Amino acid sequence: MPEIMLRDAVANGLREALDSDDRVFLMGEDIGAYGGAYAVTRGFLEEYGEDRIKDTPISESVFVGAGVGAAMIGLRPIVEVMTINFTLVAIDQIVNHAAKLSYMSNGQLKIPLIIRTVTGGGGQLAATHSQSFENWYASVPGLRVVVPSNPYDALGLLRTSRKDNNPVIFAEHSLLYRVRGEVPEDYYEIPFGKANIVKPGTDVTIIAYSGMVRVAEETAKILDEKNISAEIIDLRTLSPLDMDTVVESVRKTNRAAVIEETWKTGGFSGTIASEIQEAAFDDLDGPVLRINAPDVPAPYARNIEQAMIPSADWLIDSITYNFGL
Repeated sequence: MPEIMLRDAVANGLREALDSDDRVFLMGEDIGAYGGAYAVTRGFLEEYGEDRIKDTPISESVFVGAGVGAAMIGLRPIVEVMTINFTLVAIDQIVNHAAKLSYMSNGQLKIPLIIRTVTGGGGQLAATHSQSFENWYASVPGLRVVVPSNPYDALGLLRTSRKDNNPVIFAEHSLLYRVRGEVPEDYYEIPFGKANIVKPGTDVTIIAYSGMVRVAEETAKILDEKNISAEIIDLRTLSPLDMDTVVESVRKTNRAAVIEETWKTGGFSGTIASEIQEAAFDDLDGPVLRINAPDVPAPYARNIEQAMIPSADWLIDSITYNFGL
């Protein structure tokens, strides 16, 4: 299978959507002439024209709202918000409109809207540009929340997203765009709500998503050298959430650690830990560990920023200390 970057996997998925359905169009800041803030839509304007690749003003509430309206009348818009931090400007359109219109109309309205956005820190973009809010959106009924960690998943999940009649928050980690991975040329899809067992193990279950999957993989390699076998689960989607795979793994390993890039207070790791406690309490040989960033704004200085992002060292120390492994 050929290896491609996650950026190219997303671009391929967008091209497929545009080529296969004339109701699809893209809309967002700098996605046309500039080619996208992360170069995902480079060349799209020349290829598809201004009717289908729409550069927007710097007004997220306006163009996300326009995307909701377009979806209501039968189009299938894909809206790019340059960073998940900027979705806060359009949170009313996302949370009170896109997420609820189908429910409030008793299913008469469908909102087949994809909101592509960039999440995560590590790029020295400072406090207002380095946040992870996908966990917030996963708490809103009516929203799908997709968090791919590799090119294969990014393409497969994007294909599923464009067929869904519900609004999708498709969160792409900024530091994963250049990550390479094998992607088959044959068509495939990845269903929502189906986690992936990245690595089987017997001693501890590590649950992660998005950029933290790579941290979990680094951790597992080091633990293997210590004769500790870690099973890694990549959630892939936060809504719907596949707890069956997680609980089955925990019942086998009897230990669980959840690693997440965002703050611990209000983090999605709390939801996962609670679900594990309720479903597999008698199987646990210790507390469900939560490894999150500290409750502080992201600093600009690289050395300080790196110190606050959960790392393999944090995870290893927590697992070996708390579980006595």
